[in-house]
Parts: sequence; structure tokens; C-alpha cells
Amino acid sequence: MDTMNMTKHWKRFFILFILVICVWLLPRVALNFFYYPDNHFYGYRPDIFERVDFTAKDGTHLTGWFIPSTQSNPHDAIATVIHAHGNAGNMTAHWPLVSWLPDRDFNLFMFDYRGYGDSEGTPTPEGLCDDTDSAINYVRQREDVDPNRLVLLGQSLGGNNMIAAVGRGNRQGIKAIAIDSTFLSYSASANDAVPGIGYLLHNDFSAERYIASLSPIPLLLLHGTDDHVIATWHTEKLFDLASEPKQKIIIPGGKHIDVFTSRHGDLYRDKLVEFYRSALKP
Repeated sequence: MDTMNMTKHWKRFFILFILVICVWLLPRVALNFFYYPDNHFYGYRPDIFERVDFTAKDGTHLTGWFIPSTQSNPHDAIATVIHAHGNAGNMTAHWPLVSWLPDRDFNLFMFDYRGYGDSEGTPTPEGLCDDTDSAINYVRQREDVDPNRLVLLGQSLGGNNMIAAVGRGNRQGIKAIAIDSTFLSYSASANDAVPGIGYLLHNDFSAERYIASLSPIPLLLLHGTDDHVIATWHTEKLFDLASEPKQKIIIPGGKHIDVFTSRHGDLYRDKLVEFYRSALKP
């Protein structure tokens, strides 16, 4: 009888142990669906740029590109755009989406999160938020740019990271924030793919938590109606949660992060420049 009781006890312990492991492991497995980093060279990079090495708060080595305005010296440019890219590839894949900005008299700073491109480390929600925070801090301390004329552009995952970084307090010198095709929260995005799995994820570094804190910095949200990666409702909800001043542009037929591609000509590029210029006025 004692042997039978011991066997039942160990079976219960084993089942409990497996459940604990599953509860611990499943959120980490779910997060892997958000990050697709690589160090492949996609064939795209600026003709003129400075490769930059900087560090995150925890000491993780990160890399970036500083691309100066083609129309004036860096300090006299309209502003410096800090760009945070999406969840796949690296800077060399995303350069074509923003390559037009230096010709519009903007400096441009791009960077790779931890685990992407030549940056060290492994991506996590907290880590990517800190990387974005560190990128903003790096640009702000450059002597060749005006630290009081910074504007942000976050696309897809990068939009979430931008909102979290600024919403947590990194605001000095930031005059405007443009966010393209981002998601409400990690859990909401996961639930779109696999209903219910989002409940395993925390949202400590999600846009939903911080977007109302961006005010009074002007905010522009953009999203395409034919985005099959992140549904348009995420931006609609974020717009509702955001405080003024805010604007929203829904692109008819727009696909995921294609708003500034040649497919739409200069239409939305002009709107972004107009938004930045308006926010930069004294």
C-alpha cells in the first residue's frame, strides 16, 4: 500500500513538473514567432553612410548606419529621422523603404536590434525596447546633428518598440513620431495567429500600454487595408487609445509596410514630410 501511495505521489509530482515546464516554456516559444533575425546581406545599402557601433544599457553591442542628408550638412538638415525596422531580416533588407529620406533633406539613422545583422545578443521584448532607447540616446549625443530636431519612424515591430521607448520617458528633442503597420500588443498579435495563445504573453513592452503617454508629441499612425501580417484594427485601436495631437492615415489597398514604397509614388512620402515639417515648426 505504501508503495502504491508513493507511486501515485511521484506521478502527481511528475505531472505538476511537466505543467510548470510548459507554463515556463510556452511563452518563450510563442515569442519566437515575433522575431526572424538574420545577418544576410540583402544587397541594399546607402552609397554614403557611416557604420556606427554603440551599446545598449546592458552592454550588448549594437550596429547602425548614419546616412546624412544629401541636400545640406547634417546639422542644417530639416531633422534627423531615427528608423526602427520590422521583425525580419536586418537593415540591409529595410533600407529601400526609407532610402528616399536623405534626398528630402533628412539625416537618417538606422540600426539593428540585438540578434539582427551584426548586432550581438538574442531578441526579447525588453531587449528590443532598450535597443531602441539606446539608439535614440546615441543619435541625441552626436555632435553633427541638432539634438532638438529628432523625429521617429517605426515600422511593424519597430513601431511597437518606438512607442514603448518614448512612452517610458525617452522624449528629449523628439518632435514627431510616425508609426506604420504596428500591433496593439504582443498578446493581441499572437491571438490573431493562434486564438488563446496571447494569454501566455505579458505586455510590459507593448504599444497598448504606452501610446497614451506620447502626448504632447505629435503622432501619425499609418496602416494599409490589405495588410495580411498585422490587421488594420490594431492601428484603429491604438488611435483610439492615443492622446492628442494625433493623426491617422489608412491606405486603401496598402499592404504590410509598403506605404513608402514606389508602389504608392510620392503620395504618402509627401504626407510624412509634411507631418514632420509641421511638427518641427516653432
